[in-house]
Amino acid sequence: MSFLFRNLRLLDPHWDEAREGYEVLVEGDTVKEVSDRPIGAGAATVIDCGRRTLMPGLIDCHVHTHHSEVYINRLESVPLTLMMARSAGRLKRMLDRGFTTVRDAGGADWGTRTAVEAGLIPGPRLFISCRSIGPTGGHNDRNRRTDIGPPCLCCNGMVFLRAIADGPDEVRKAAREQMRQGADQVKLMVSGGVASPYDPLESLQFTVEEIGAAVEEAHAFGRYVLTHAYTPEAITRAVKCGVRTIEHGNLVDAPTARLMAAKGVYMVPNLVTYEAMKRRARELGMPDTMLAKNDEVLKYGYAELEHCRAAGVKMAYGTDLLGALEDEQTGEFRIRGEVMPAIEVIRSATLVGAEVVRQEGRLGTIQPGAYADLLVVDGDPVKDLGLFKDGGVHLPAIMKAGRFHRNVL
Repeated sequence: MSFLFRNLRLLDPHWDEAREGYEVLVEGDTVKEVSDRPIGAGAATVIDCGRRTLMPGLIDCHVHTHHSEVYINRLESVPLTLMMARSAGRLKRMLDRGFTTVRDAGGADWGTRTAVEAGLIPGPRLFISCRSIGPTGGHNDRNRRTDIGPPCLCCNGMVFLRAIADGPDEVRKAAREQMRQGADQVKLMVSGGVASPYDPLESLQFTVEEIGAAVEEAHAFGRYVLTHAYTPEAITRAVKCGVRTIEHGNLVDAPTARLMAAKGVYMVPNLVTYEAMKRRARELGMPDTMLAKNDEVLKYGYAELEHCRAAGVKMAYGTDLLGALEDEQTGEFRIRGEVMPAIEVIRSATLVGAEVVRQEGRLGTIQPGAYADLLVVDGDPVKDLGLFKDGGVHLPAIMKAGRFHRNVL
């Protein structure tokens, strides 16, 4: 199939604003031609955009498609079949919001990705981490103190999402196993976290040797390591060990941000999740101990953005929303838009996201050779980031890989 998009304002995020007078030809799953002159393509289906904005599909670099409960321990009572059914709905709704690509930061496996690629369920293109890896007693360890040990991974949804490893050899083996299972990247927990029962936020998790083992194996396999980390100490340790992206990073300070910039490490803030948990997580089952930790990291969110911008750290768009909070996925645009120019926020969800998933020139842009992941927007998002909210109601057309997921033009 081929489509010719006309009568539009083109927003390629390499530019600072949308431009008039362009046409875009799509053939198969790829952008064939972009021109500021009429394109001759007699066999193509013409899509009249009615002077709306045409832009690349959005990229969310930190989602959890299988985490259908805000209080993760509730997944103990969720069998894998129900977990996957819930995930199918979450994936479709992400695509409905205009996210044509997501990086799952722990949980989604090769079966989920294959189901989407085969068209069995609608959803974004997926870059998967498989099971996240953490040490005993750390952010990944949700075993009760009365448990003797973790059950087998086939028992319930919570266990399926995570792996426990201690010592360099176990971490090395766990990393190898995730890559054997098809992981595009390896996820490590290297500090305390909000949604875990026993670990303080400031705790350091995994030694230099353990992190180094995972980084070495990922590089040997042509993959990379992303790390859950909040404090300057945890971030510094991970960066010096060679990780590629820092997730969350709320407590980062100026010297640590400068270290990240010098090493070319990406930051993936998720400010919307802490704001949403502050408002809604108690009613969804999250205990007070976790809500107190959430309050702590929430205080530093805007400072994180400012430190990273000042240091020149590239920040990708990420949300990390669990359970019913997923409906706030586009809220990160509003939060970042309060302290950053709109075009920078859009670039975080397009160009920078494409770099994170190592698809520069293929995703996050509209140019010949790029995947035909396209959005038609009712207005100009550079002037109004609110056009992304409300579940995609301002997106009359959503195309992924040259096929319309939605087209009501």
